[in-house]
Order: sequence, then structure tokens, then C-alpha cells
Amino acid sequence: MNNKEKASFWKKRSAAVAVVICFVAVIAGIGTYTFRNSEDKIKQQVKNAQEETKGTEEKSQSVGTSDIVLPEQEANTSDTEEDTDENATDNNENTADNNEDALQETETSASTYNVWFDENSLLEWPASGATLIGYSMDQTVYFPTLEQYKYNPAIIIGGQVGEEIGAAAPGIVSNIEQTAQTGVTVTLDMGNGYTAVYGQLKEVPLQIGDYVGAGELIGYVSEPTKYYSVEGANLYFEVQKDGVPVNPLDFMEG
Repeated sequence: MNNKEKASFWKKRSAAVAVVICFVAVIAGIGTYTFRNSEDKIKQQVKNAQEETKGTEEKSQSVGTSDIVLPEQEANTSDTEEDTDENATDNNENTADNNEDALQETETSASTYNVWFDENSLLEWPASGATLIGYSMDQTVYFPTLEQYKYNPAIIIGGQVGEEIGAAAPGIVSNIEQTAQTGVTVTLDMGNGYTAVYGQLKEVPLQIGDYVGAGELIGYVSEPTKYYSVEGANLYFEVQKDGVPVNPLDFMEG
């Protein structure tokens, strides 16, 4: 190989090496750019994530004890239950007080009117009819409507619907009630532990605490309750001593 050929050879070789170097440089540049671009994206994503996390923490920290809302409905319900219990207690106390006041008023009225009854006192016959079922607490007697034998703490006196019933003896009205067996029922405190009970009445013109003299109107004979439908219209008349039934006939003449 002569000198001319050698020079051409090295010239071509140098050009090839230069091309290779340029190619490698281009690839390196592209790689560097891609790497830096990816790195910037990763850093931006990390920054965004940190900012979101920081915002969440700040929001969580901003909610304090003062921001917590109590369940008002439950609190109100509790208050309502307490108020209801207090009202019920007050009502029970008021009812007991009223009953006690009524009892004291009756006792005061009895003392004021000097009502007195004992084993020697007499009763007036309270209704116009005859005895349909007599008093019997030592043996049972037959009740036609019930078709059975029972003890009877009162006397069942026949009458007419609408008939006036007068007090068999002076007394103070201590109770007015309505029961299934005796209908509208009036109790008179006759004094000394004696009471008279008048049942099967209607249109009673009295109130608890009223004084009723002997023979004065207590009420009118009503239609009989279902317990005395066969017996017909009647007056249920019972006398008690300290709450125990006694025979009314023991206090009536004849």
C-alpha cells in the first residue's frame, strides 16, 4: 500500500470513527434528556403527594373538640324522659294529696255536723219495695240472675226505676263511684266507724263531703245492672262497721 492509499484509508477510518462518536453522543443526549424528564416528573408527583398529605393532616388537625356536634335528639329525649318521670311523680303525689285532703275534709265535716251512729241507732227503710235477697254472711243464698249461691253482704230491696231514694240515717258523702255490679254507688259516713252503701242509683245530686240528713235525697233507682236483671229494679243497701259488713235489719224496727 502506497502512501496515497494509506492516507485515504486513515481518512475514511477517521470519518467512520467520527460518525460513531456522533451517534453515541446523540444517544447519550437523548438518554440524559429522558432521564432528567422522568426524574422531574417523579419529583413533581412526590411533591404533589406531599402537598395532599399535608393538606389532609391540616384539615384533620383543624377539627377540634369544639367542632364535635353532640346528638341533640338523644339529649332532648333524655330530658323528656326525666320530665315525664318528674311529672308522673308529681301527679302521683298530687293524687295522694287530694285523696288525703278529701278524707280529712270528710272527717272534718262529720265532726262539724256531729254525725254519730252506734249499735243502738235506728235506720229508716230506704226504698219502697220488699227484700228480694237478704243479708247472709254465715251461709250462701241464691242469686236468680247469676243462678248460683253466694254470700250477700247487703240487702237487695225491690223498687221502681226513677224512685227517689232517701238516706236511712244522717251521714257525710265519703265516696261516689260506679261499679259493674252495683252501678252508681254512694257511701255515707254515719260516724263512729259506721257507713251505709247505696247502689243501683242514677242522677245522684251529691258530691264528696256533702251532708245528707235522714230521708234526704241520695239519688234515684236505676235500671238494674246485668248482675240483677232477673231480680229487676232494686236498691243495693249495705251497712258496714269499720269496713266489715253487718246486717242492716239489725238496725231497723219491725
